[in-house]
Parts: sequence; C-alpha cells; structure tokens
Amino acid sequence: VELVESGGGSAQAGDSLRLSCSASGRTYSTDALVWYRQVPGKQRQFVAGINLRTGVQYLADSVNDRFTISRDYPNYTVYLDMNDLKPEDTAVYLCGRHWRGTVQPRPMGEYDYWGQGTQVTVSS
Repeated sequence: VELVESGGGSAQAGDSLRLSCSASGRTYSTDALVWYRQVPGKQRQFVAGINLRTGVQYLADSVNDRFTISRDYPNYTVYLDMNDLKPEDTAVYLCGRHWRGTVQPRPMGEYDYWGQGTQVTVSS
C-alpha cells in the first residue's frame, strides 16, 4: 500500500488549501483514510478521517468549522479542504490508513500505512 500526499505549501492566515491523499496497492473500499498533523516535538494530532466506501467522516473539534474531508471513492483519493487557515495549523500533514475503516482517532498502532507527509505553513 502506498499513500501519497500532495497540496501542501505556504499560505497566509485566512487562506485556503486543499490536500490530497491517493492510495494505491492493496487498498480496500472498507479502509478509512485519515489525516493527522505533526509539529516537531509534539505528538501527532488527529485532524479528520473518512471511510472510503461509505463516506462516513469525522473531524476533530479544533477544525470541524473550517476543514472538510471528502473522497473520490473509485480513485481511492481523499481530500482535506482547509479554509480560514491559522498559524496554528502549521504542521506536516500525514495521511494514514485504518484497515478496519474506523474514522475516529485511534491509537497509532492501529494505522498500518502512512504517507511521507506534506508541509503546510501558515503565516500571520
């Protein structure tokens, strides 16, 4: 399984960015793809998750009024639309797979594949 993220970059506060995560290899429709973000020296933080087949989704309270998650089911691609970006959104955003299809945050050991991450930097 390979997860490839794209779409990161630099933005000003209030801007929008769209991240993409494309899954290939032994990916199943029952999988969930999730977004976490990580800042150096801090724990990885859950952002959002979506089940590829059903579209059931879950977003962290800290972003659910600004971010949306969606998927292109046939192409096993998920998107994270980030609006009204804030400097505290600055992080490396990583896409992970939960093979049981759980969209809520779970212990790290339950995710079996991760992408390489994409940097998002928001300046004030």
